[in-house]
Amino acid sequence: MIESLTFILLGLILLYFGGEGLVRGSSALALRLGLTPLVVGLTVVAFGTSAPELVVSIQAAMDDQGAIAMGNVLGSNALNVGLILGLTALICPLKVQLQILRIDAPIMVGVSLMAGLMMHDLYISRMEGGLLVGGLVAYLVFTVIYAKKVKPLPAVEAEFAEALPSPKGSVGRDVLFVVGGLVLLVAGSRFMVDGAVSLARLYGISEAVIGLTIVAAGTSMPELVTCVVAALKKEPDIALGNIIGSNIFNILGILGGAALVKPLNAGGIQMTDIYVVIAFSVILVPIMKTGHKLARWEGVLLLTAYAGYMVWLWPKE
Repeated sequence: MIESLTFILLGLILLYFGGEGLVRGSSALALRLGLTPLVVGLTVVAFGTSAPELVVSIQAAMDDQGAIAMGNVLGSNALNVGLILGLTALICPLKVQLQILRIDAPIMVGVSLMAGLMMHDLYISRMEGGLLVGGLVAYLVFTVIYAKKVKPLPAVEAEFAEALPSPKGSVGRDVLFVVGGLVLLVAGSRFMVDGAVSLARLYGISEAVIGLTIVAAGTSMPELVTCVVAALKKEPDIALGNIIGSNIFNILGILGGAALVKPLNAGGIQMTDIYVVIAFSVILVPIMKTGHKLARWEGVLLLTAYAGYMVWLWPKE
């Protein structure tokens, strides 16, 4: 048990610092290329914080641990909204000001429904993975084009500009952060998957449950840090943009990318797990479309719903 927990802890540490390095380096390179802080925040940062989920799921797919790969994505998406967004709303009630986020929320629901249809047989083929990755490319193109056209409020522009420090040092330094971050992510994913599988076998817990809980929580640490910091600074659009962007990327990029590497066979995942992810996505749509605040009491409801899901999840073994 101690060895398994040590592997998981070491994996978490490497994944966290690897994700930080990748986001810092890639964000600086994107700004040097002339992308606006808004575009960088909605794409590079949002997707960069999902890098741990990406490498862990790909590693799991290569090891024929499809339940961990799929559970990681589903668990991360549920945790992002239920736990992270709920906690963020407790710190600072969230009101969306950026129009593009009101478009992205329905997109998140759409890709969640599409993934749900693909996962009805708990199997994702390479062809389905290719469709998901193709959807990610289309989403990226749309986001960059629309974000350049949209006229955000000065306060929103200031949010994203403040959250992304100006590039310092040379391009080589930024590249080093990216490469170093990737190396740490790959190493961390190896430790995380090995530790999670070992722990599951030791206690007779299914790999699906381990993926939905421990692995998902560990790989979602970058999103948690980003959103809590944004809430403390009263920057709601960054927090919401990070969660929505990450959830979309988790489904299209991570689930699709892992299936492209190796088709995913996820025995142990239940349709209820998929329904929960879709439900958490749907919750955000009326908030985004109306521009209403995500109040503290709503944050409590999200946290309660997520806690209830965790309570339901574990005893089924």
